[in-house]
Amino acid sequence: MKSFLFTILAFILLAGTINAQTKKDPEAALKQGKKEAEALVKKAITYYRSVGKDKALFEMSDPKGKFVSGDMYVTVYDLTGKCLAHGANLKMVGKDWSELKDADGKAFIRERLEMVKSQATGWQTYKWTNPVTKQIEPKTTYVEKAEDVIFAGGTYKK
Repeated sequence: MKSFLFTILAFILLAGTINAQTKKDPEAALKQGKKEAEALVKKAITYYRSVGKDKALFEMSDPKGKFVSGDMYVTVYDLTGKCLAHGANLKMVGKDWSELKDADGKAFIRERLEMVKSQATGWQTYKWTNPVTKQIEPKTTYVEKAEDVIFAGGTYKK
């Protein structure tokens, strides 16, 4: 029992140290967040290809599912801007958001659509509501086109 408590205490101390380090170095935190966002999108694409569109989109729209981690989640859009899956807000699913604008008036979904026409992957920045803090924050999102859909996952700049 003591070793279990020691392990828990060590984990808490390590997590606190990592958190303190990322607060001291926001660039390192952003770099790590970008790495995690890209990995989450790649995981979603692999899952989509292995289980099929319907099952994958259902799972990717589950706010407690395997494609949501803290303030990071996957979104999926078709090539017209219709949201097919959204891990943080089910109200987004099924609607055309091609003209949706961020807090600064940037039509970021349209930008995403245009980006995948010229390249299959890329990064974009915009401002969006963080589902954890409920605040509008700068967000950097990895976007990748696979087949006839666009997968995206991003990190909020801390």
